[in-house]
Amino acid sequence: MKKNINYLCVHSGQLRDDKYGGATAPLYLSTAYDYRNPGTNLYPRYMNTPNQVALGEKMAALENTEAGLILASGMAAISAVFMSFLKTGDHIILQRAIYGGTAHFAAAEFKNTGIEFTMVERINEENLQKALRPNTKMIYVETPSNPLLELVDLEVVSAFAKANKLKSVIDNTFASPVNQTPADFGIDIIIHSATKYLGGHSDITAGTVSGSQQDIDRVWNTAKNYGGSISDQTAWMLDRSIKTLGLRVKKQSKNAKKLAKFLELHPLIRKVNYPGLPSHPDYEIATNQMKGYGGMLSFELKSSVKTDKFLEALNLIQPALSLAGVESTILAPSLTSHSLLTPEQRAEQGISDDLLRLSVGIEEVDLLINDIEQAMEKSTK
Repeated sequence: MKKNINYLCVHSGQLRDDKYGGATAPLYLSTAYDYRNPGTNLYPRYMNTPNQVALGEKMAALENTEAGLILASGMAAISAVFMSFLKTGDHIILQRAIYGGTAHFAAAEFKNTGIEFTMVERINEENLQKALRPNTKMIYVETPSNPLLELVDLEVVSAFAKANKLKSVIDNTFASPVNQTPADFGIDIIIHSATKYLGGHSDITAGTVSGSQQDIDRVWNTAKNYGGSISDQTAWMLDRSIKTLGLRVKKQSKNAKKLAKFLELHPLIRKVNYPGLPSHPDYEIATNQMKGYGGMLSFELKSSVKTDKFLEALNLIQPALSLAGVESTILAPSLTSHSLLTPEQRAEQGISDDLLRLSVGIEEVDLLINDIEQAMEKSTK
């Protein structure tokens, strides 16, 4: 019998309480362990303490990979993967529509380390072939993308990477393992900002990397040198949160789809970006490779609605940084997630100053619709 997502969230990688038989995982806070047993040099920075290892096993089960590694943040995970597989003189193909922090890392750190990169506007066979160089080692994508919810065909990426002996890497944060398992499409390495859906309660910061045992060992060797380890307290909290991941994400996805349909028909909305809408240009790709369309959407208000006033008028939906908590939050990417990019770079990606990204929570969707309606009414007076 195939184990479903909720079984994996609750039971996979479960750290057992063998002494007292507690139903929840024990928390080991020690930074000093007995070293005398061969192969058991446990140390938090080595990411091999009981809570860290158990959580890595849970992520591997959720992403259908051999191994998993837990780090201190999404950017710790991303940078560790980059620096594990790229060296001076190498070249990487990057999707242009990626998280602003990732794009900023490429612009700042790749320049310092002599790593070349090419940003590709739309990931397809033709554009990938144009970007390919003799020194290309990796292709990195994010799907759905932040904040425009663009989709990338993972089978195309996987086939291209394998044909050219490249390492394929994806930021799977927006989809979560509930809605998308990239390894099933042949993607080598899967990254998450666990601060988002995996944590789900806006109270922890973490990152994950999943892949083959060989690839994870290589990332571990780099990550321990940079010191991006997660505390055992945070690992324990993340394990607790992942147990409800399936329930939360399915509710958020259901709410987001209803909200997207409402917004698309609203006369004061210029555009809605949500892969679950048939009008979305990547709807077919989303339908083919995602189990659900996710809890994230973005939209632009028409000029008759004052964006600042609209945000101020919201009562239930909270203007806030980050995303994917159980509460609904909203932000302007130009002032937050993509503020490190220049106005020209944001314009190239289609990110206007009026674009708002909505992270849909688990509240009753009618309450969210009513909140948006009243805020629009107040901001047009």
